[in-house]
Amino acid sequence: MTPLTEIGEMLISDASRDYFFRPSFGNMSRIGSPAEIVERFAELHTSEAPRLLSAAVAAYGDIPGWLLAYINSPSFSSSAIFAGMIVMQACCDDDISTLVGELRPSKRGRRAFVFRRGSLPASDIIILGQSLITHGIIGKAKVRRLQRHETNSFVSEFSAFEYISAARNHFSMPRAEAEQLTMTEFQLLINAKYPDQKGFTAEEYDAVADEYMKKKARRLAKAA
Repeated sequence: MTPLTEIGEMLISDASRDYFFRPSFGNMSRIGSPAEIVERFAELHTSEAPRLLSAAVAAYGDIPGWLLAYINSPSFSSSAIFAGMIVMQACCDDDISTLVGELRPSKRGRRAFVFRRGSLPASDIIILGQSLITHGIIGKAKVRRLQRHETNSFVSEFSAFEYISAARNHFSMPRAEAEQLTMTEFQLLINAKYPDQKGFTAEEYDAVADEYMKKKARRLAKAA
């Protein structure tokens, strides 16, 4: 199957087979409860390893080899790695333990586990997990997002079922089809169906406000 990377799908191949990943609403629900989905997103974007990767790209424009060696070293552990494993497995119908590794019970006790690494380095698991969950619950569609639809408030839960129901209502599609949509695809479909929404984006509003304040300052200067 050919992945549509624009909506978040991806294909990863190893020596023996191909693995197809789709960050659909249905697969997002496999990550866990609505609260657990947001927790995994936070772990993939705000814990130690993701912060290091983001800071490296901002500083160097790339990820230095020494940082990759540190993150991928056996001594390095982070909740982001395990969050990435969970997200990737949720987005694939096949067992991907050969790619991302797995936790196995340790001989030291019932509550002890040993992490057996897969073929993917930890940094790749984090980056791929970030991409999948972002396309799945945030969306990366390049569309005009009106200011009234934006919010900076913290959301503690993500309900995939609400978006599945919204897709069925807006696009008259069966549940099985709605469950296969990614958030990016959902945004593109909404934009195509309602292309002429009135209002400003946050950037457009700021530009108009800045221009107004500049004109007001010039009028006051002339009056003085």
